[in-house]
Amino acid sequence: MHNQVVSRDAWLKARLELLEQEKEFTRRGDELARRRQELPWVRIDKEYRFETDAGTASLADLFKGRSQLLVYHFMFGPDYTAGCPSCSAIADGFNGIVDHLENHDVAFTAVSRAPLAKLEAYRQRMGWTFPWASSYGGDFNFDFNVSFTGEQQREGIEYNYHREAPVADIASRSTPDGATAFAAMSGTDRATYTRERPGMSTFIREDGAIYHIYSAYSRGVDGLWNMYQWLDRAPKGRNETGVWWRRHDEYGNS
Repeated sequence: MHNQVVSRDAWLKARLELLEQEKEFTRRGDELARRRQELPWVRIDKEYRFETDAGTASLADLFKGRSQLLVYHFMFGPDYTAGCPSCSAIADGFNGIVDHLENHDVAFTAVSRAPLAKLEAYRQRMGWTFPWASSYGGDFNFDFNVSFTGEQQREGIEYNYHREAPVADIASRSTPDGATAFAAMSGTDRATYTRERPGMSTFIREDGAIYHIYSAYSRGVDGLWNMYQWLDRAPKGRNETGVWWRRHDEYGNS
């Protein structure tokens, strides 16, 4: 069944009613952005080290002289053979933003636990140019709650500001999130795949000190996923009955 078919005048009336709701949604979004900016700061005293295409870097180095840093926590664990398909779909929108952000006093980088050589090979495959740092062997991902050990999984991890059920309980249930399929697409098993999680974090540097401001996880990064912003405006919306997306170079093989 398709939607009701009406005259242009009737359509315009319905559209103007929706416009008022869209404007309210925008105003609410502006208010939420302001409240994010008003969050208290947490000073970062730990020395984190990363490997980048420019060499070993500190957290301060990732700022590249800017006062603000945005980090996307990209799911690519040391045992993956390829990056997470969902993170890859999100990252397809990153190339075009970096120059704009850097010219607005904001640095951007993705961070993953896989060794740099794996990240660089995958970035070349995907045709990406945005900065990507490896935190391999360090605590950064664990400290910001996007990587977990097998022991933590068995006990139940803390992710997206709440405690999840132990992995043994999860494994006995269905997986509508596509974790099992995505694990296979990433060259690993489900338990290993889900030891990495997506998210984003923001930092500020002031008077030589670095502070953590904000982190979001799970659907908290939905707004960064460009294709969904477009699908939400398509006639059929997201129109999903399961996991349908692939890496952008894999659609011809599906």
